[in-house]
Amino acid sequence: MNDESDFELKPDQWETLKVLRAPLAGRSALSRFVLDDLVALGLVTISDHVPAITPKGRKALVRGSFRLLDAAA
Repeated sequence: MNDESDFELKPDQWETLKVLRAPLAGRSALSRFVLDDLVALGLVTISDHVPAITPKGRKALVRGSFRLLDAAA
């Protein structure tokens, strides 16, 4: 990792971040284990049992999306 926002996340972690960027719909099926991992990395926070993506998580998601597009090209 060259940058603090350059994470090597698993596919389920990327998918969870993508779900969290949207409004509350569809969040009931989120894995608690994945959320705990993302909280430990500082990408997600949980307040009143409601997970939310952090600014660091948004940055990682955007940077990761561009890296994934480059890999697919």
